[in-house]
Amino acid sequence: MFSQTDFVHMERALALAKRGMYTTDPNPRVGCVLVKNGEVIGEGFTQPAGQDHAEVRALKDARSRGHDLRGATAYVTLEPCSHFGRTPPCANALIEAQVERVVAAMEDPNPQVSGRGLKMLRDAGIEVRCGLLANEAHELNIGFVSRMTRGRPWVRMKVAASLDGRTGLPSGVSQWITGEAARADGHAWRARASAILTGIGTVREDDPRMTVRAVDTPRQPQRVLIDSQLDVPPEAQILAGAPTLIFCGNLDERHTERASALRDRGAEIVQLANAAGKVDLPAVLKVLGERNVNELHVEAGYKLNGSLLREGCVDELLVYLAPSLLGVDSMSMFNLNAPETLEGRMQLNFHAVDRIGDDLRILARFVPRTEPHPAPEGGTDSAPQPTSN
Repeated sequence: MFSQTDFVHMERALALAKRGMYTTDPNPRVGCVLVKNGEVIGEGFTQPAGQDHAEVRALKDARSRGHDLRGATAYVTLEPCSHFGRTPPCANALIEAQVERVVAAMEDPNPQVSGRGLKMLRDAGIEVRCGLLANEAHELNIGFVSRMTRGRPWVRMKVAASLDGRTGLPSGVSQWITGEAARADGHAWRARASAILTGIGTVREDDPRMTVRAVDTPRQPQRVLIDSQLDVPPEAQILAGAPTLIFCGNLDERHTERASALRDRGAEIVQLANAAGKVDLPAVLKVLGERNVNELHVEAGYKLNGSLLREGCVDELLVYLAPSLLGVDSMSMFNLNAPETLEGRMQLNFHAVDRIGDDLRILARFVPRTEPHPAPEGGTDSAPQPTSN
């Protein structure tokens, strides 16, 4: 169905799409290559929201070099859009350019598109093929796909630990368990996310900034704090700079002064309580999805980590393991009770295992489960929860 030449050009389109890793949000990362008579005549990738999509950039690139687009083949990593948003439909642009063939990696999961763009092209007499390197395209936009199909972001929980799964000493000291290369790699994962989430325990213990610093990025992800009782100090570093989104539980008049002080620091406070009066974590994901968050990067302590896991809010773990041992009394990665049987354990699949400097990086995805996991004794109240960064 697809030739080796098709593979080569789609791989190039995917490489172009990756150039928008930190800039296209909340739009998908898309690349496009235009080929005619075996020659690449135009290339492009999606620009920041409100600017040109990949297909339009590639068409402009080809025209700027004096190429006639009639009869060309367009390789695009996502189905060309068929609706008017901030920009006109890309399917129309390809039709008007009189391209002869369009090869798409995958259909657009956006319900406003979802096959309509490909149909428009076919109805215009253009040969259309879809599915080339679809898995690679899906991985590149896994958060966008999640938001379009589930109404919530793709949630990636990052943990740095010793080989025996400990994130800090009994005293709470945790900097630095992993090496410099692993820490920089972790910041690259932060940079690609739409938002970074942590909990009040980590803020009280480490006072983190929760920003991208170890890699160059044109924007900082939205910072999100889970803080049931608005205990975050107004001088906390997480409140510096761009507004921080704080989710809290049940409040009363005693919290009025705290809320006012936090708003003075630019924080936005959203009350979202569950039946226990704590923050409703699944509802947080729904709200973030409504706010166009594609990928949510979690860096929190063991209690919030455990709560997110038990409530089915995590899609994958990003774990950095250092070649060291900290011992049984040190801090753990997750606050979880042991299951009664092995069948009740949380199961994952290793998606990727790589060496980063002296450390290992494991990307593991959860196998779907049906039974909820019990909360540990004592509930999920926040306590000092150090992270490795």
